[in-house]
Amino acid sequence: MSRLTVWEAESGRPVLTTEDAAEIAGALGKIGVRFERWEGVAVPEDATNEQVLAAYRPYLDRLMGETGAGSADVISLTPDHPQAAAMREKFLNEHIHTEDEVRFFVRGAGDFVMHVDGKVWDAHCVQGDLISVPANTRHWFDAGEQPRFTALRVFTDQSGWVAHFTGTDMATRFPVAA
Repeated sequence: MSRLTVWEAESGRPVLTTEDAAEIAGALGKIGVRFERWEGVAVPEDATNEQVLAAYRPYLDRLMGETGAGSADVISLTPDHPQAAAMREKFLNEHIHTEDEVRFFVRGAGDFVMHVDGKVWDAHCVQGDLISVPANTRHWFDAGEQPRFTALRVFTDQSGWVAHFTGTDMATRFPVAA
């Protein structure tokens, strides 16, 4: 189930926890983060990346038209991926992007954790969740020690996922909510 947990960044005191999708969308919307649910698309477990993209094409066309994004692809990560630990370590470091980071969870789950306005916002996203983290928002991502997810990625910049790391230890101070 989708969940949002918000803490005060300095004290670590929790200020909000909710699993209500409308409340999650409303709270995240206040910091410019788009969150919505896409329903009704079933994709077989063994679907190719091209089949996943085709299944979600109507959603992608609408989203890309709204945002001016130019491309979409599929990323999958499982515990047996040879680079799973290295990828997790890279994503766990607080960073920003010069464009919105848009992800839709086809399968599995992961946490987008944002550091905004003196708070830490942990958006636990699951199958059916779309999240768009605005450009220049400090954040990190964690799918856990045993990652298992497939997600659509939407890009405006054709160079793909480019992170600019902040060098802070914020991500180590706020492990994701279980």
